[in-house]
Amino acid sequence: MPRYWISFDLGLQGDYEPLYEWLDRHEALECGDSVATLRSGSSREQIGRQLAALLKGQKNARVYIIAMEKGVGRFVLGKRRASPPWKGYAAAESSAGDEA
Repeated sequence: MPRYWISFDLGLQGDYEPLYEWLDRHEALECGDSVATLRSGSSREQIGRQLAALLKGQKNARVYIIAMEKGVGRFVLGKRRASPPWKGYAAAESSAGDEA
């Protein structure tokens, strides 16, 4: 059975209970904050449809699934942020280093 990693972010006011119930039902293992792994006979697209239906109406929900066998991942719900939260840190670090 294929293994999948699921990264999820439902926002500060997201309702995580339905997702946690789904993960528990699929015997998912915790892999860090908001990351789980599971084995399933379903395809990544089928899992994505299940999660999209489950999280329907959650405004800021983002779910990214990586299929181990294919070695590729993609968002199945939500999308990539225009600017990642770490943008600009490298420039700040090199500027601070220039002063020394």
